[in-house]
Amino acid sequence: MSSAAPTYKNHRYPIEIVARAIWLYFRFNLSLREVEEMLLERGIVVSYETIRRWCRKHGSDYARRLRRKVPTKNDVWHLDEVVVRINGRKCWLWRAVDQDGYVLDELVQSRRNTKAAKRLLTRLLKKQGLAPKRMITDKLRSYGAARRQLMPNVEHRSHKGLNNRAENSHLPFRKRERTRHGFRSIGSLQQFVSTFSTIRNHFVLPKSNRSATQIRSDRRKAMVEWKFAAEQIV
Repeated sequence: MSSAAPTYKNHRYPIEIVARAIWLYFRFNLSLREVEEMLLERGIVVSYETIRRWCRKHGSDYARRLRRKVPTKNDVWHLDEVVVRINGRKCWLWRAVDQDGYVLDELVQSRRNTKAAKRLLTRLLKKQGLAPKRMITDKLRSYGAARRQLMPNVEHRSHKGLNNRAENSHLPFRKRERTRHGFRSIGSLQQFVSTFSTIRNHFVLPKSNRSATQIRSDRRKAMVEWKFAAEQIV
């Protein structure tokens, strides 16, 4: 490694190595030790504990700097919740995705009631800046009660079969949950899913009729933006 390569403040590794490690961990279903071995194969000697610290310290910075999808008034929100056990305690991971499969927000809560649903919708309205055209949920009545309080003019469809998009969006998280052997605290879970979903949004493009050439071009563009984000947090 060249000694002239730019590095993170108070860190001896060049930024491209830190960025590569974080990208590998959050983008693919890899453990920290597997990322360590992949870097070692490329001649980069770094421990998995160091990679853990990089992900914890810089992962959220990357997520904040990646380009987000611009919301529109014709968006459709799909909302769903899944149970997650943390040290034997049951918690709920609430998730919202749009019609293209982009994850809009995720929120870990200890309850599955109207108050929890209202908190998720409040966060969504604040982040998106406008209400959607339609909201689709499962049969949980808490969604309808929260919608009537916060956005009564939004159409609401409640049917399990219509909400497959939200339910399927939990599958990548479940794979990572098994790889990590669970989570130790609500805080660590919230931090992980926020970074993981934002990075996944950036690299996993929605299904369309694009050609293979266009897909490769979009992926190259996503990687360029990722590297640019790394340079901004030196």
